[in-house]
Amino acid sequence: MTARPGSSVPLGQRLLRPIADVHPGEASQALLLALNLFLVLGAYYMLKTVREALILTEGGAAVKAYSSAGQAILLIVLVPAFGAFASRVNRIQLVRWVTLFFVSNIVVFIVANRLGLHIAVPYFLWVGIFNVMVIAQFWAFVNDLYTLEQGKRLFPIIGLGSSLGAWLGSVYAGDVIRSTGPFSLMLIAGGILLLCIGVASFVERRHVHEQGPAHAAEVAGPLDKVGGFALIRRDRYLLLIALMTVALNVVNTSGEYLFGRFIVEASVRTYGTDAASLVARQQYVGGVYAQLFGYVNLLGFLLQLFVVSRVFKYLGVGRALFIHPLVVLVGYLAILRAPSVSTMQWLKVFDNSLDYSLGNTAKQALWLPTSRVAKYKAKQAVDSFFMRTGDVLSAGVVFVGETLAFTVPAFAVINLVLTSAWLTIVVALNAAYRAQVAAYRRPDADNEAAPPSPTANPPSLQSRPPAHRTAVPH
Repeated sequence: MTARPGSSVPLGQRLLRPIADVHPGEASQALLLALNLFLVLGAYYMLKTVREALILTEGGAAVKAYSSAGQAILLIVLVPAFGAFASRVNRIQLVRWVTLFFVSNIVVFIVANRLGLHIAVPYFLWVGIFNVMVIAQFWAFVNDLYTLEQGKRLFPIIGLGSSLGAWLGSVYAGDVIRSTGPFSLMLIAGGILLLCIGVASFVERRHVHEQGPAHAAEVAGPLDKVGGFALIRRDRYLLLIALMTVALNVVNTSGEYLFGRFIVEASVRTYGTDAASLVARQQYVGGVYAQLFGYVNLLGFLLQLFVVSRVFKYLGVGRALFIHPLVVLVGYLAILRAPSVSTMQWLKVFDNSLDYSLGNTAKQALWLPTSRVAKYKAKQAVDSFFMRTGDVLSAGVVFVGETLAFTVPAFAVINLVLTSAWLTIVVALNAAYRAQVAAYRRPDADNEAAPPSPTANPPSLQSRPPAHRTAVPH
């Protein structure tokens, strides 16, 4: 009997091929990493749903925007502390201990609530820091496992786990918060994060075993002592990534403020402002945001499943960065023409779904042609401090708008200007990305990293390469 074509191809590889180009031996690790990010994002959206319920009912949309600025101030201290810790432990220890630290914080918040303390603003600050630091370190871990060529092919699959986790986590969060309230949800999220540590540890052991003793010796040591901010300051490519992150987050957070203002006003009209209605308003706001997150993450999941790998294949990573700001630009033009809750809601659906799927995968792929120390330290600085710096600037926009009683169209005009700046940065970053990739690749066809030039940068900026590739010159 003649074997059917492709029957010798492993099942996982056959199932994943409609999503991305998977080579032999790559499917299982990609699926495990997708599972890990599925769990991380699921836990985050549970914690995020609690955040919206607490901050909006106790403080309002303006307080939410102002609280974002505090995160950037805290990160000025936390990012160097993360870098110092990363210079003392290896990569899997970094993932374990940082995640365990945030799990312990969840227990502290639950106890504080039992003691009758007001935790809305501290919890809001904490979730914003958890979001950027924990997710950034897991993506840094993924970046460190793959070459440039592998990452471009497999990141759409790994990002699919992220999108699916965000979608299902938000849907589940909506059901739980309506029935049991916010604190049971926090406890469940903490348990999921402990499971994430186990998955990451298993992937690390398996990867090190497959790569051999040389790679095991390489990843057993800590990172170089150079700091993340120093790396960004000395490297134009990293600086452009940081600037794009700031611009994107200013636009996105300002839009979140507008949507939050609409929802708070609706909850007050429905339930009133007295203390007896607080729980009802928390459940209402949490339910609305859970529904929004569900729509956003369902669309993000579909984009990740059917669109991202094809955009990467036909347009490339650099050109993919243009799609998100162009869609946002059109959305704010629509708000100028017809300002309404419905228009704002659909803008946030498209804005956030693109951000969480195509935009996020492209941003993560920008780190593939960088050194190991940049992947962990500079990426942490960009994904945490510079992202929250966008929140600081957005808080300034909100403060001015509240003071001058800006209407929705006035905020839309401001965001149109900011989106134009975002597009300008993407133009420069696209060119810098092509140059970075050219420096990363050897002239031959295997698409691995090129040996570093002895004059490429000071030795302190170069990380020791993993066994399966050499260091990347900056």
